[in-house]
Order: sequence, then structure tokens, then C-alpha cells
Amino acid sequence: MKRIIRVNTRTGEITEKAPTEQELRWGGRHFIAKTLLNEVPPTCEPLGRYNKLIISLGLFADTNLSTAGRLSIGGKSPLTGGVKECNVGGNAGKRLARIGVKAIILEDIPQEPKTRILFVSADEAKLIDAPHLKGKLVDETFEILRKEFGERSGLICIGPAGEMKLYAAGIALSDDRGEQVRYAARGGLGAVMGSKGIKAIVIDDSKQVEPDYYDPELLNTAVKEVFRILQEDPKSQNRRKYGTLDILEMANNLGLLPTRNFSSGQFEFAGNMTGPRVAELIKERGGCGKSGTPCVPGCTIMCSNVFPDKEGKKIVASLQYESVVLLGPNCGIGDIDDIAELNHLCNQVGVDTIECGAAIGVAMEAGVLKFGDAEGAKDIVRQIGEGTYLGRIIGNGAAFTGQAFGVRRVPVVKGQAMPAYDPRGLKGNGVLYATSTMGADHTAGNAFETVRTHNPLAREGQVQISRQLQIRAALIDSLGVCLFVRPAFIKKKELLSMLCKGRYGWDMSFEEIKRMGVDVLETERKFNELAGVSEKVKRMPEFMREEPLPPNNEVFDIPQEELESIWEIEMDPETF
Repeated sequence: MKRIIRVNTRTGEITEKAPTEQELRWGGRHFIAKTLLNEVPPTCEPLGRYNKLIISLGLFADTNLSTAGRLSIGGKSPLTGGVKECNVGGNAGKRLARIGVKAIILEDIPQEPKTRILFVSADEAKLIDAPHLKGKLVDETFEILRKEFGERSGLICIGPAGEMKLYAAGIALSDDRGEQVRYAARGGLGAVMGSKGIKAIVIDDSKQVEPDYYDPELLNTAVKEVFRILQEDPKSQNRRKYGTLDILEMANNLGLLPTRNFSSGQFEFAGNMTGPRVAELIKERGGCGKSGTPCVPGCTIMCSNVFPDKEGKKIVASLQYESVVLLGPNCGIGDIDDIAELNHLCNQVGVDTIECGAAIGVAMEAGVLKFGDAEGAKDIVRQIGEGTYLGRIIGNGAAFTGQAFGVRRVPVVKGQAMPAYDPRGLKGNGVLYATSTMGADHTAGNAFETVRTHNPLAREGQVQISRQLQIRAALIDSLGVCLFVRPAFIKKKELLSMLCKGRYGWDMSFEEIKRMGVDVLETERKFNELAGVSEKVKRMPEFMREEPLPPNNEVFDIPQEELESIWEIEMDPETF
């Protein structure tokens, strides 16, 4: 990967350069962290001239390693005021890798409002005025772009929410079939892209660049072994059948499923939306419905799905755990078809389903509409796309909604809504939300995987566990792969050294590779501290510490001093 493309969205100037030797070693989230700290004033306005939107490929993006086509997209978050990185599927990552792009950096903002396309190929990068795309929904945008640039283009875009610079706006990516819509959803990065006047990015890989592997044979051996382990792994097999909804029943039984604005940990209609139930519905309804589809080219896990209506026509692809819980139980909505339609509407207007579901739950708490009012919730999401006053309130996220309506129970940390694990029922994730550089974001080190080996309600050991999980997540996001490939590296951590040697010729021990994750976190923490959003001042909400969560009637009771000690814990050099 030999190109870093910089686009000045004010002047229209586009420059390209080869990465330095140091930049070459920064992949995905690591590259974003370093670029933010080195180039972006930490106290700048997230939607102003000095923030940057950074699209960065992982270290193994141009290899056949399973899931390695995922992209990292980041910048200073409008919601948290600190670092934000989203790791996302779709086809754009692989296409950028095929034309030798390591990163795209969008800088400055236009002097006047703009609606433009950034077109990137092996030979050029250019801005194209696209007023005809202004205000278009995501599917409409993708359809127009395919007609104009070809069916096989890599596509990235924002919906109306991003154009309006609403803080819950995300960035959408498509697949080659026009079937899946994937999202770099969290932290308001869609608003950052909107502030740059970029409606869409189109990647043409009809002409490709040959990757310069150091040892193709060694690289291929490691890639094949990762594939073999994942194919045989029971968790991977379950995800292929049931997707991420496989954990919903367990989360409900454990009493950590956010219900009716985080007022309970169990939902009486959870049985309507478990992994096996949704897979059964997909099979019964037939048509375009299917389980076991990939979110990124070359994925061997295939945890995505296409969820159809009763006539077999697609409602949404894909229906995932976080979206289902925040738009469903958290809003008191128990019909899976209603939840799927809400998910689709969020995808079309361009908002994060987690942030939007949490904001609607807060609005329900305030009496704007009743818990369980699915049609009212759908109307609100449509209003986000229309830019009504209520739509803009919800579209700016849960914290803003709580302020607008005077609600105390607002489930956010660092201004960002909590995902689908109540921290009073899963205290390891409470540590994560409180200490992560990303705010309340499960992808930064989800502790749910530990519930079989560590009591989720216990205080002891949670900070230590979270430290290791956060390091691992930072590393995985820098490699550019999905968290679900971890069984391969847990079983054979030497595969990481083989991949680094085969791709780049780097002789790195497992400990040295893992220290990349530590460096990511230390870099992000430094940026956040300079921005004024460290865990010392942005704490867990009071109601989480004072209001017991049924059915276990627990509060989040890990002391602040212990949370702040997380960065003093040494990295475990042996475990992945």
C-alpha cells in the first residue's frame, strides 16, 4: 500500500504521497490515533476547519486473511469530544487496497456548503460536484452511484443526517451485491464527513496495483491456518447460523439486556428476537432471506443475514444484536418486523442504530411517546431524515435528547450512548464504558465473552480483564480484521508473527505486536486528555451508581479510583 491521499475540501487540492517507514507500521486505528495526535488540535471544533476525517486500511488489508478488508474510519468525535474510530465492513476496503491506497484524509471544510463525490482510482483522485445527491437517502445514493460509476464500484456515503451534521450520523458502506448496508456508525463521524461537504466516496479498482509481499509462501501458510481454525471453531459455526443475535437469549437470562431506557435487564418479549428464532423466520419466509452471509469480501465467519418480510422481500440486511436491542427492548418494542423496519429506516437516513435507539428510549422516558409505540418510533426516524425539530433532537443523540426533555436516566458516557449491555449487569463493560478512549463503545473491549468464566456481577478482577480486552481490541482494529477472528490468534498467537513476516518482512515477537495495541491506547489517551475528556472528568452517570437494575438489583459499584488505575496495569505479554 503505497499511497496516502489528502483532500483539502476548502481549496479542492488533492495531494498524494508514499507513507514513511513509520507510517507504514501504523494500520487502521493506529494510523488514525497517530494522525489525530500529530495533526489535529485536540481542542478544535469537531465540525470545524481543523478536524480531519481519516479513512485508514489495516496492516493486512491487501492480503487474503479472513475479514482483512475492513476499514477504519475516524476523527475527533462530535459526541465524545475525543478520539473516535469505527471498524466497518463493506467492499470499499478491499478496493482501496487493490489500488494501493493506505489512507484517505479529508481536511478543512468548504467555504460554502457543498455536495461532492470523491472519486479514487489507481490513476487519480478527484472531486466531483454532485448537487443531484443532496438530501438523498442511503439506498437512493448507492443506486445513483452504481448507475453513474458502475455496479462493481466501492461505495461509501452519508445520508441526510450526515448532511445536516447531526451528531448521531454514521457513514454507510455497501457490498458488491447491493444487499448489505454496513455502518461506521458510532461517534457522529457521518456529521464530520458532512461538514467536509463530501456526500460519497467512489472507488474504481478496474486497474489494480500488485501487492509487494515479502514472503508470499509464509503469508499464504498463515492465512490458510487462520481459515482452518475459524472453520472448525464452534463459536464461528454458531455465528454463521445465528449471527450476533446468538447472544441475545443469554444476555436476557443474565439480566443485562437494556429494556425500556435501561430501567430493567430483562425483556418479556425477548424470545421473539433470539438468534435461533430469527434464523427460523428467515428460513420459513424464504424469498431473498438468508443467514450466513459475509459483511466483507473473504470473510469465513459470515455472521450477517438478510431479513425478509412475510412475503420474502428484504426489510434490512443485516439484523444485528446491538441494533435489535436498542431499537427493540430498549424502546419496549417486541415485534421483530417492527424492529427490522426501524433498523432499515435508520440505515436510510444515516444514523447509528445504537445512538438513535437510546435517544428514542430517552424520549419515551420523557413521555414524547409511549414505550412500545413502534409506529411512533418509525415516524421519529423518518423525521430525522426530514430535519424536523423533533427529528433533529433525536438525531443529535441520547445526551442531547435528555437535555432537551429534562430526563435524568440518560445512558451515556462521554456523551455517547451505551450499547446493548447494561453495565450494572455486566460490570466489565461498565469499566470499559468509563475508561475507554472511545466512550461507551462495546467494540473497544467487550467483556461479554467473559461471562462464562467470570461472574459478570462481581467487582473483583473486572478492571484487570478490561485492560487486556482493550489492548486486544486496539490491536485488532489496527490489523484491520474483525474481532471474531480472535479464536485463531488465541489458539496460535505465532500466526501474528508469521503474518507480519510474510507480508512486510518484519521480525516481530508476539509481545512486540501486542505492544502496538498499547501504543494505540496511549496515543488516544494523550489526545483525549488534551481535549479534556479523560475518564477522570467524564464519568459513569449517577443513576447507574444509584438505581438498582432488576432482576439482579445491582448498581455499578466499582470505585472511581479503581477505574482510574486501569492504565497502571502492565500488559500481559503472553495472552491474546
